[in-house]
Amino acid sequence: MKLKREFYARDTITVAKELLGKVLVHNIEGMLLKGKIVETEAYLGVEDKAAHSYGGRRTNRVEVMYGPAGHAYIYFIYGMYFLLNVVTEREGIPQAVLIRGIEPVEGLNSMAIYRFNKLYGELTSYQKKNLTNGPGKLTKAFNIDRKLNGIDLCGNRLYIEEGENKDFNIVQTTRIGIDYAEEARDFPYRFYIENNPYVSVK
Repeated sequence: MKLKREFYARDTITVAKELLGKVLVHNIEGMLLKGKIVETEAYLGVEDKAAHSYGGRRTNRVEVMYGPAGHAYIYFIYGMYFLLNVVTEREGIPQAVLIRGIEPVEGLNSMAIYRFNKLYGELTSYQKKNLTNGPGKLTKAFNIDRKLNGIDLCGNRLYIEEGENKDFNIVQTTRIGIDYAEEARDFPYRFYIENNPYVSVK
């Protein structure tokens, strides 16, 4: 069952935790890529120095964060990677959850081709482990780029649905790669499924 807008339009920390175990789906002309979300990070907007909207910053890039919950905020980083975020809270509160790690479920051959230009069976064990275990890796494997920025996650192209296995422990810790964010780098806003091999950093 596809998640409804009400799921996203809530407290960002709650959404970040409850996204774990849910399934990201990219429908590419009828070909489905699916993966279980195993790692997330919450970004709490105006008061969070790690958030693009810190201090009320409002540019063309971050405008989607100020809109309705349940839309995708996708941006380009380091001139190399697209990162997928889920907009949360009510309209006007620019908060979001970064999807950091995914366990592949369906469409593995297509993911492997997008990521490594090989079929899944041709990947080394190292490549299989590194297929979607990071925010830039998973967007490449899922063929997600800035063209999908702002897309409604309650639609039929890119969306998130309920998962099956809810029997797991959640680890809460600090976020990664935000040393510029002063005290905000120590906020415990990263969540992941304990012992899952597709978590980016244990």
